[in-house]
Amino acid sequence: MDPDYFKSYNMCWGTLGTIRPFSNFHPDRDAMEIQAALEKKDSVTLVRILTNRSNAQRQVIAQTFEEITQKDLTSCLKSALSGELENLMLELLFPPVMYDAYHLQKAMAGLGTDEETLLEILCTRSGEQIQEISAAYKQMYKKDLEKELKGETSGDFAKLVVALTNKGNVTGVVQRDIEILSASLNGKKAEAGPWIDILTTRDSGHLNKVLIGLETLTGQTVTETLEKRFSGDIRLGLKVLVQCIQNPDVFLAKRISTMKPTVLHRILVSHCEEDLLCIRIAYLKLTGTSLYTALQKQFKGDHLMALLAICQSED
Repeated sequence: MDPDYFKSYNMCWGTLGTIRPFSNFHPDRDAMEIQAALEKKDSVTLVRILTNRSNAQRQVIAQTFEEITQKDLTSCLKSALSGELENLMLELLFPPVMYDAYHLQKAMAGLGTDEETLLEILCTRSGEQIQEISAAYKQMYKKDLEKELKGETSGDFAKLVVALTNKGNVTGVVQRDIEILSASLNGKKAEAGPWIDILTTRDSGHLNKVLIGLETLTGQTVTETLEKRFSGDIRLGLKVLVQCIQNPDVFLAKRISTMKPTVLHRILVSHCEEDLLCIRIAYLKLTGTSLYTALQKQFKGDHLMALLAICQSED
């Protein structure tokens, strides 16, 4: 198995995730317990094990399960579970980079494009992470991610998502960048190009200074400026990007607050070993209710049990 899949095993300690490597980890024991649980359709045991192991440990369990049973764990889970619980358990088995690649492909599949999902992933991942996602996308779908994005989007929005797949780290001068963005707003039609160029090629510390300076200059928030001066998909894209630069935790908390299972699963699974504790705090400040309590009001049964296990605790 690719060693890159196991990066999360080392990285999650000391981070702000809710899921940590299980200290007394015995993959043989877990695989055999899962085998027995699948035969009995014992969802409680399946949830207990799969939500209480890091992603790297789940990869070892899946491999061990196949060696012991000569069966694919994903296929067995599909046979034993159903509904949203099945979806969530299957998502937990994806290696992180492949998980993001899967959701990007899903956002572009079929009629129409899910721009919000594209933005959620591309705006909250670093340039290095996006390069890894692009490589995984090519491995999984035999297609180039950048070309796929170009084919599924158009105009300035296409330029933005392509720029996001090639995030750079160009040194800029704060005052100069403020002036460039301000000038882009002065014409009859606002120019998206300078915004795309600056917002996708500077580090977040620099960009936060630029955005604060622009707000001081215009006398309104950047979001208000974008709302007034742009329209359509590019307005959505720039607004999301600005939100993610200013406070990605708040942006993700807003996404979670819709309580749509697909969005909720994606964020919980993607961030449970990285920064879910920060997102939980942002959710509490945003809604006045802890995420743990909100989940109990919205969901039930084994699906709720699994969600709470990933969320971990009350704030």
